[in-house]
Amino acid sequence: MELVERQDDAEAWKELGRRLVLEHDLVSPASFAALPRLVRLAPRRAEARGLGGKILARAAGPHGCDDLLADCAGAIAEFGEVLDQHLRSRPADYLVCFRALLAVEEEYHWANALEGFTDDINHVGCPHCGVGVTIVIGDFGYYSQVWNGGEEIRRDLRPAAAEELTGTGRWMHRITVRDGQDVLANGIAYLFGRAECPGCASVFTVADEYTSANRPVMR
Repeated sequence: MELVERQDDAEAWKELGRRLVLEHDLVSPASFAALPRLVRLAPRRAEARGLGGKILARAAGPHGCDDLLADCAGAIAEFGEVLDQHLRSRPADYLVCFRALLAVEEEYHWANALEGFTDDINHVGCPHCGVGVTIVIGDFGYYSQVWNGGEEIRRDLRPAAAEELTGTGRWMHRITVRDGQDVLANGIAYLFGRAECPGCASVFTVADEYTSANRPVMR
């Protein structure tokens, strides 16, 4: 940690990342101990923003460091302010920082799953018939998909209008619209919109089903 604080050394950042984010996406006491120092570097170092975000995105996992995480509350709040200010500048690392901000807000499932909506694929279960439904949002289209034998069945997704969004979806959409991130904002409208199950024709909210299956139980 001292080396990256003293000089901009790409190899030192890579090694620090390997030490603080372990195999199988695990974090350790050292990860949370380093977080306040990463936050201090975050206004001027993309590596610090990215690594801090990775640590927080794994904070809901089995690490046994709840006390250390609680002690970082002030640093985490400061990190959120740094990230929000940085996002307003429409930086090259926008998606990395937006995901980090989601982790700050304890939206861990979105922090780990959200991509750039170029070819995002999510898998959800239909809440009515239980069939597995693939949700595609991106350059290849906006649709729900199931396979029936060898036959592919698709249905167009229905994006949510901005005024229909609530809660996390509204917050995510507002931030990306504010920052001129049209692709992200459009993708979020579909993610928090509605899908028709190609199997049983019932309609459900994509984000609700993904959240239900993937949001971690907070300790």
